[in-house]
Amino acid sequence: MNPVFMAYALLALAIISEVTGSTFLVKSEGFTKLVPSILVFIFYAISFYLLSQVLKTIPLGIAYAIWSGIGIILTACIGFFIFRQSLDLPAVIGIVMIMGGVIVMNVFSKSVGH
Repeated sequence: MNPVFMAYALLALAIISEVTGSTFLVKSEGFTKLVPSILVFIFYAISFYLLSQVLKTIPLGIAYAIWSGIGIILTACIGFFIFRQSLDLPAVIGIVMIMGGVIVMNVFSKSVGH
């Protein structure tokens, strides 16, 4: 299998793990609930392990920008749709700008190993 494709697949799993961990962070209620608190640490550990594997193929700056950017977008969506947290216009504009940055970096940057 193509190592770059595999790295991006692992990056996607790292992002999903991080977003899941962040979702359980809300459910942990400040680490006062045992099971969600344990799940936060498990999902964050999985996410960082997968991200460390991605860094064998994709440069740190690129991988971290994608990981954090998409993570922010997905976490904001979960906050909005699941937890009914509102997003004002500046928040939406900021999210759109993050999306634009990730797209520009992946489409136009020669640093991204496609």
